[in-house]
Amino acid sequence: MLLWQLSVNGLLAASVYALVAVGFGLIYRTTRFFNFAHGAVFTLGAYLAHLLYRVAGLPVGLSITASIVGCALLGVLMEVGVYRPLRRAKASELALLLASVGMFTVFQNVISAVFGDSTMALRVVAFTGVVELLGARVTVLQLITALVAFILCLIVTIVLWRTRIGNAVLAVGADPYLAECCGIDSNAVTLQVFFFGSALAAIAGILVAIDTDITPLMGYAAMLNAVVAVIIGGTRNPLGWLIGAIILGVAQHVGVWKVGSHWQDTIAFSLLLIFMLVRPNGIMASPEMRE
Repeated sequence: MLLWQLSVNGLLAASVYALVAVGFGLIYRTTRFFNFAHGAVFTLGAYLAHLLYRVAGLPVGLSITASIVGCALLGVLMEVGVYRPLRRAKASELALLLASVGMFTVFQNVISAVFGDSTMALRVVAFTGVVELLGARVTVLQLITALVAFILCLIVTIVLWRTRIGNAVLAVGADPYLAECCGIDSNAVTLQVFFFGSALAAIAGILVAIDTDITPLMGYAAMLNAVVAVIIGGTRNPLGWLIGAIILGVAQHVGVWKVGSHWQDTIAFSLLLIFMLVRPNGIMASPEMRE
């Protein structure tokens, strides 16, 4: 029974990993660099929801919606204000990566300076309650999070493989200059990807804030797990990112049964190393762009 409970906990944790990984993976799929500032968007989503709901006293639905939109716009500002000028200056992928790490550090410290380092809580009464799932105890919010993650991953997969917008994303990710020659506005596509990818990170941050606690450092673990999930699943496939998140979540939570919770990051890096050595392209192949 304990093993089953740990496995269910891992699956539920994987839902949060998947939400962050899908947004992170979409941005990587389009721009070909790891946007570590995505972790700051995750953290900011939690703090904005806390500010609007607990401090400003706005209704919970409005607070969550405004937080998601605000974080999505922040992602757009990152692209327009930092990444696009760097690409125009022919900056390397390493330069873009370092810029994202720098923004992550800056935003994390700004959040710490504005909100403080103490742990905060965002509790919403509508999401309280515990249910049994084949003998395992889970919260209502955890079930909602898992359902939201699955639906969003499915939507992203369908859009990426079966729509004109998805084809445009695939084309820009393959070769932005060739995409421009084919009449695709690569800048507009990239903006859309940053908008929706950042919105997914904000959703994940808000769900974590409601379920557990809020700290300025919460984005670091979220980014670590997202990167590992994307690499395990394959850097171009949303379903792969979901599968990678599930593998990581179950491995971490079952692993703590034997080695302790402080080994979770070690388990994540060990999985990352194993997959990079054994299956560097990830579990699932890249989606082919339709003509």
